Amino acid sequence: MLVLPLMFSCSNDVSDMNGDASDTPEEDIEDAMPTDEEMDGDSTVSSPNILLIIADDMGLDASPGYTLGSTKPNMPNLEQMINTGLTFTNAWAYPTCTPTRASILTGKYGFRTNVLKVDDPLATSETSLQQYIDNNSNAGYSNAVIGKWHLSRDPDHPSAMGIGYYAGLLSGAVQDYRNWNLQEDGSTSISTEYTTTKFTDLAIDWIAQRDTPWFLWLAYNAPHTPFHLPPAELHSQGALPEDEASINANPLPYYMAAMEAMDTEVGRLLDSMSPAERENTLIVFVGDNGTPNQVRQEYPNRRVKGTVYQGGINIPMIVSGATVDRMNETENALVHVTDLFATIADVSGAGIVEINDSKSIKGLFGSTDSGIRDFAYTEIGNEMGGMDITIRNATHKYILFSNGSEALYQLSNDPLEDINLLNTNRLPLSDADSIQRDALLEELNSIRN
Repeated sequence: MLVLPLMFSCSNDVSDMNGDASDTPEEDIEDAMPTDEEMDGDSTVSSPNILLIIADDMGLDASPGYTLGSTKPNMPNLEQMINTGLTFTNAWAYPTCTPTRASILTGKYGFRTNVLKVDDPLATSETSLQQYIDNNSNAGYSNAVIGKWHLSRDPDHPSAMGIGYYAGLLSGAVQDYRNWNLQEDGSTSISTEYTTTKFTDLAIDWIAQRDTPWFLWLAYNAPHTPFHLPPAELHSQGALPEDEASINANPLPYYMAAMEAMDTEVGRLLDSMSPAERENTLIVFVGDNGTPNQVRQEYPNRRVKGTVYQGGINIPMIVSGATVDRMNETENALVHVTDLFATIADVSGAGIVEINDSKSIKGLFGSTDSGIRDFAYTEIGNEMGGMDITIRNATHKYILFSNGSEALYQLSNDPLEDINLLNTNRLPLSDADSIQRDALLEELNSIRN
C-alpha cells in the first residue's frame, strides 16, 4: 500500500507474467499460464489504488515525524506511515485551504486559475486531476472526493469537475461537528454524526464497492475550528470541558484531540481493506496549510496560517505503501502541493511526469537523487486585489508583500525567519546573499511572466 499523508506514490513496474511460450511443450502450456488470481494481482500491482488524505489546518509543529513543536498528538497510524514510508520536510502549500485544493486539483498556481484566497471559486473550464486520469490512463480508475470541497458552493460543482462520486462538506467549515449539512451527489441532508466519523464511513462504503483501481481524495475538515471535542473513544486527551469558554481559554488539547480522532478513523479505514488491497494502495497524507495562530507552538505570532511565512505554508507530507521503496526516511527536496497532480497522474499510468506547474515526485519514492525543483513558489491574495508572493531555493527565501515591502531569509540557518536580511540595519547584503536574492528574483519573474 502506498500512503501519502498535507495524512500522500506510484507503483513499481512489474514484468509481464506471460513469458515467451514458444519452447513450452504443448501439454505444459496450461500449467505455465498465470491463474486468474495471478493476472488480477499483476493488474493491480501496475495500477495501485491511490488514497490522498488531506488534513485541514494541521501544521508541522503539530505533526508527528517533525522536530518542530513540543506538544504532539497521539497518531499511531500516521506514525506507522512515517515508519514505512517517506517524510517530506520542505513541502509547501498555500496559506489557506481553497487555493491549496485548487492547485492540487489543477496542477496550477493560483494566479493562473484566479483561486488565490479563501472562497475563490474554481472555474469548471479547468481540467481536474480526475478528468485527466480518466482521459489519459487506461487502468479504468474510479474516483471519489469525500469530505471538504471548498472550491464552490454550487452542489453540482464536483460533478462538473469530473468527480465520479462526491459526498461531504461544500463550505470551508462547520459550525458544529455534530450538526452540519452533508452534500451527496447534489442532494443535501442534515448529519448529526461527528464529521470525521461520517467521512470515514462514506469512504469505507465507497471503497468496498470498487472492483477496479480507485483514487479516493479524502479531505477531513479536522482539525479546523471550531475545536469541538471528538467522541471520547477516538482520542486520548481525556474528559475536557466542552463549553466555548474552556475551549477558547486553552484550545491546544482540543486541537490535538481532533487530530487523534482523525488518526483513529484513518486506522479504521485502513483496517477495513483486505491485506491485498491495502498492500496495493499508495497513501499520501498532506496538510492543506499551516497552523492556526491560536494553537501555534514555535512559530512567531501571526506568522502562521494565512501568511506566506513558513508557519503558513510549510506543511506535513508523507507517502507510504504501494510504489514507495524508501522506508522510514526523510526527504529534504523542495516540493509543492501542485506536484500532487503530476505525481498521482504518473502513478495512475497517465504517462506524464510534468504538466502545467506540476512535477511528478514519484522518482523520490525510490531514490534520493530525483530532486525535481530548484525553487518553490506560493502566494496569497487579499480582498483589495493585492497579493503576497514568495519563492525559495535550497537555502534562501524571498517575500514580496502586497504593500511593496520585501524580506529575505536564510532558511538554512534561520528556519523560523527571525532575521530579515533586507532590514535597513542588516544592509548591505553580503555577496553570497546578493547572489541568492538575484537568483530568486530571476526565477520569480520567470514564473510570473
